[in-house]
Amino acid sequence: MTATRPVPTVLTGRFIRIEPLTPALLPELHAAIGRPVVFAEGYGRGPEGYRERVEDFVPWAIDYYRWDQNPYLIRAVGGELDGVALGTSTMQDFDEEREHTHIGHTAYDPRVWGTQVNAEAKLLLLGLAFDSGFGRVRIQTDILNERSQAAIAGIGGVREGVVRRDILRADGSWRDTVVFSILVDEWPDVRAGLENRLAKWGDRPVEYRDRSSSSR
Repeated sequence: MTATRPVPTVLTGRFIRIEPLTPALLPELHAAIGRPVVFAEGYGRGPEGYRERVEDFVPWAIDYYRWDQNPYLIRAVGGELDGVALGTSTMQDFDEEREHTHIGHTAYDPRVWGTQVNAEAKLLLLGLAFDSGFGRVRIQTDILNERSQAAIAGIGGVREGVVRRDILRADGSWRDTVVFSILVDEWPDVRAGLENRLAKWGDRPVEYRDRSSSSR
């Protein structure tokens, strides 16, 4: 099957909805991820990328996000948080000939860390990638972000290695990048694992877990 870059579209699951991110949605995104703890682990090229005020975040984000790729906004579906922005992810680096793509630039409101949000986001985005004919999906993170590494491994990502001195952080230091991937042959098992994880939540909608982590 020949890989084809998917047209940005809305993906709806039981707990979340993924929609194309536009500059007009950046204030909503800031309300979700505009917290020091999100950037402390490497998002936005590290702590120096954090912008406390939405009026500073918007121009930073317009420059940071890869608008020529497929950036998404993630919202809650159902419950008290219905329609509330929870985070973002991007499908990018499309190489149709080699059937490679990359899911990255992922960040969530800390209040939904450890909930069903990441599992369903990965289920929807990985499904889109493999349904579009891609055979390998790369997922990577800063070597300092042990929480993210554990999350990627937990959904079935296979650690391939470390790319040294890979990306310039906002503070001028160079990050080493830990690279994981999921292959199309591994997808059935990964998908089953994600579905089993989501089944534990039943019909319970997304809820904030730790309101203290919302501090700015």
